[in-house]
Amino acid sequence: MTSAAPAPLNRLRKLWREGRPTFGAIATIPSIQIVQIMARSGLDWIIVDLEHGPIDLSSAHAMIAATSGTPCVPLARIAANEPWLAKAPMDIGALGINFPMICSRADAEKAVRSVRYPPRGDRLWGPFHAPFRWGVSMPDYMATADDDMICMITIEHVAAVEHIDEIMATPGIDVAVIGPGDLATSINKRGGAVPIGGVARTAEQANQMIDRGYLALALGFDWSLFARGIAASFEGIER
Repeated sequence: MTSAAPAPLNRLRKLWREGRPTFGAIATIPSIQIVQIMARSGLDWIIVDLEHGPIDLSSAHAMIAATSGTPCVPLARIAANEPWLAKAPMDIGALGINFPMICSRADAEKAVRSVRYPPRGDRLWGPFHAPFRWGVSMPDYMATADDDMICMITIEHVAAVEHIDEIMATPGIDVAVIGPGDLATSINKRGGAVPIGGVARTAEQANQMIDRGYLALALGFDWSLFARGIAASFEGIER
């Protein structure tokens, strides 16, 4: 009698395959408590931001661990499309990496290979802490690691627009995040079979993006969500 294969740890890809939108936020403040609140608020995913702001790997590890006991999937945004920057966040429990400034097919292929072990990629072995975050053995973590890991790329440069078709056709890209503003309107692409994501700052904008095919919607940064919450608390108060 053979044992059953380990179940995937990451629920996001299944939701996207079913065409169901997911909602998340970007954490820029190095705070366990804030992540605990965010992860228990109904968000599907949180991106721990290692590109901008004061979060270091030690803080990131604690923030990723703070999502434990919730359905919220922790991801990490890194400062550059470099395998060595992607390695540690995955090894401490992130189930996806957001790569910035993807401008070509070569950039996209490099990102894909960074998040998967040989022979599918170039990820080096050393997930000493990730299995503890997910409550699984090392063999079970390794058995599903390649399929669990989300490769999220950001389209945020005119060069990416010029090479958008070849970027989006790269095997292994899980989500393409389009930056807000002029870039989002200039490329006029729906992403084909690759889920697309972006920032939705209002319910109206979120609904419009869902209608256009977006499946990964960031509702804001931690700081912007708190600022909006404080502002809403003053509504109706006579001062």
